[in-house]
Amino acid sequence: MRMFAGWRAVGLAAVLVAAFGTFAQTPAPAENLIHVEISGLRNDKGQVLCALFSPADAFPKKADKAVVRLTAKIAERRAVCDFTGVAPGTYAVSVVHDENLNGKLDTNFIGTPREGVGASNDAKGHMGPPKFSAASFRYQGGRLDLKIHVNYL
Repeated sequence: MRMFAGWRAVGLAAVLVAAFGTFAQTPAPAENLIHVEISGLRNDKGQVLCALFSPADAFPKKADKAVVRLTAKIAERRAVCDFTGVAPGTYAVSVVHDENLNGKLDTNFIGTPREGVGASNDAKGHMGPPKFSAASFRYQGGRLDLKIHVNYL
């Protein structure tokens, strides 16, 4: 009897295919993308440096340890950074308005930024940069849109 139970399932599948056509495959998900819109830039000079971090200990000061680093052009005091091919996980984004195009955040003698800075969740630090826990977000895959406002001290 058990042998026939398996055949019934195959027969049912054949009837369903005949009635409804072939089973449609689930479409592939859109490319994994974290789309970051940056606003609040004080001018269109320079570029915006964007960094996507996964390890908490590197955020935001160790840009060389970022998962991905990008530069973005500025237009009308706005910029966009698109991080593509990102695996699901917990991340934080930092941005710098690199006005003088030297590829780094300029600070004064006590470490206060001379250029604009921002972070995901619009996280702000107290007596230093924001903590990873304040700026981090969970990324499930697909497309995620973030907005970051740049601040000047």
